[in-house]
Order: sequence, then C-alpha cells, then structure tokens
Amino acid sequence: MDHQNIEQYVKKNLDESKDLIESIVKDVMFKKNIMEVALLCCKSIENKGKIIFAGNGGSAADAQHFSAELMVRFHANRKSIPSIALNTDTSIITACANDFGFEDIFTRQLEGLANQNDIFIAISTSGNSQNILNALQYAKSKEIKSVLLTGKSNLKIKDFCDYIIRVPSKSTARIQELHSLCGHLICGIIENYFLDN
Repeated sequence: MDHQNIEQYVKKNLDESKDLIESIVKDVMFKKNIMEVALLCCKSIENKGKIIFAGNGGSAADAQHFSAELMVRFHANRKSIPSIALNTDTSIITACANDFGFEDIFTRQLEGLANQNDIFIAISTSGNSQNILNALQYAKSKEIKSVLLTGKSNLKIKDFCDYIIRVPSKSTARIQELHSLCGHLICGIIENYFLDN
C-alpha cells in the first residue's frame, strides 16, 4: 500500500464516520432512545438495581468499558454505580461453554445475578449473536428490562427487546465507533443524574 492509497483509505474511513455521526445528529428517534435508556438506567439504580452489560469480541470490550465507567468514574468523582459486564469472568464463561454451550454463557449468569430491578444492555453489531439472543429472551421471560445496541441489520430478536438503539450502518467498525459514543452518552447522563440527586 503506497502513500497515496493509505491517504485515500484514511480519508474514506474518516468521511464514513463523519457522515454517520451527521446522520445520527439529525435522527430525533435515535437521540430519544439514548435519553430514554439512560433515564431507565437511572430509575433502575434508584430502585437498587444494577446495569448488566454483555457482548462478544469488540462488543465485549465495549461492555467491559461501559461497566467500568459506571463502577469507577466517567468524568466526576462520585459514588460507584452498580454495574457488571458478563463477558469478563473467564472461569464462568469457559465452565458454562464447556458444560452447557457457548450460546448460554450470558443466560446462565443472568439466572444467577439478575432481578426485575436490573437493566440488561446487550451489544451486538449484527444483532444476531446466539448467546445475546438467548440472554435477551431470558430477560424478557423474567420481566427484566432490556436494551440492544446493534447495527443496520434484520434482527431476529426485536420482539424480545424493550429498546433497540440501531446504528444505521452495516460496517462493523462504524457500528462499534458509534456504540462507543452511545455508551459514553448513556454513562454521562447516568453520572450527571446522580451528581444532581
């Protein structure tokens, strides 16, 4: 790859990201969903609930990242906000994958950890990861509120989510970039809510 091709590659990707952000800035429903999900999380925490994240691959990194923002701090020093990422415990994940199957690694943890005051935030760029689908179905069956961060794909699971925040792209990289922004917005709203209350 020569210098000119690298320059074109960088410009193309930056333009794609810029166009995607501009489209979201104009999307009233997208912004409304972010605000509603964040306030839902705030009410959950007020009711002694917690925010439970889960994802695979890059989405697992996002889940862990957002949970850390709440448990430790985002912008301000304040009390810890109860949160957990289900993809961080390798012993639980490998035991469950070995004994029951990888498709149940998140469901099994929800069985042991989640209650009706909690919010389950699933992250999947495709919206079709089987372990995410199973966990969302379980949450629905137990009346645990759920949110799916995903991309522009045909979803098998839409009837099992209370909220879907859908990035209007089919590019995994672009979806992940916007998921990071969505997570920061949600964490920032939650943090400011509890600083003010």
